[in-house]
Amino acid sequence: MNAEKRNDQLSQFIIPAEVPLHIAIIMDGNGRWAQGKHLPRVAGHRAGIQTVRNVVSACGHWGIKALTLFAFSSENWGRPAQEVQFLMNLFYSTLMEEVEALHQNNVCLRIIGDHSGLNPDLQKAIQHAQTLTAMNTGLNLSIAINYGGRWDITQATQVIAEKVKQGLMTVEEITQDVLSAHLSLASLPAPDLFIRTSGELRMSNFMLWQLAYTELYFTDTLWPDFDDAALYKAICAYADRERRYGILAENQQVEHYA
Repeated sequence: MNAEKRNDQLSQFIIPAEVPLHIAIIMDGNGRWAQGKHLPRVAGHRAGIQTVRNVVSACGHWGIKALTLFAFSSENWGRPAQEVQFLMNLFYSTLMEEVEALHQNNVCLRIIGDHSGLNPDLQKAIQHAQTLTAMNTGLNLSIAINYGGRWDITQATQVIAEKVKQGLMTVEEITQDVLSAHLSLASLPAPDLFIRTSGELRMSNFMLWQLAYTELYFTDTLWPDFDDAALYKAICAYADRERRYGILAENQQVEHYA
């Protein structure tokens, strides 16, 4: 589909004034989608790539500033070896195929997670893609591969501890802001909207620190079926919510009990 036709599709949606600046998504349900069609699980992962393309283009068109996608958790290594190998090959081939288009569309791409656990060819492809797109000023697209929220907090703590050990920082200087500054995606604001597809109602170790006050949205839609209308519905649901961050809304009265 050419860019003009794609933009025409997206322009049909009336986007609310209050859109989330940063959306985080757990892309769940690829395997179940494939099984429901009597296909091997890997067919679902392939189908999910097109959904990623569509969501990235929609976010860019609708004014979303940042999009973070959970592609492979640190726990996913426990899946069957054949599926894991397929996913790693898919990450590599997709990155090589898509990076130029992302660059041409002014997307800034980064891959978060423990890169040391990835094969050397994939590590090189990640470095190339991040370097190529680093100066782009459009959508900030982050892909979490070999990532876990607990790993993120742990690695940040280790870096801070080493600074204290070297005398570069005191224990008293360690604050929430300092820890946040050492996490993955420290340069981005915390997600405003979290979406999980496929009906699962869990965070699954994803951005545990960053999602503290994020609005949560769960849908039964499987990831390969998560189309523009599904994303639009999630954004509209977000726009209808009142975010208070633990503070009473303006003019809201506190009830007193005897």
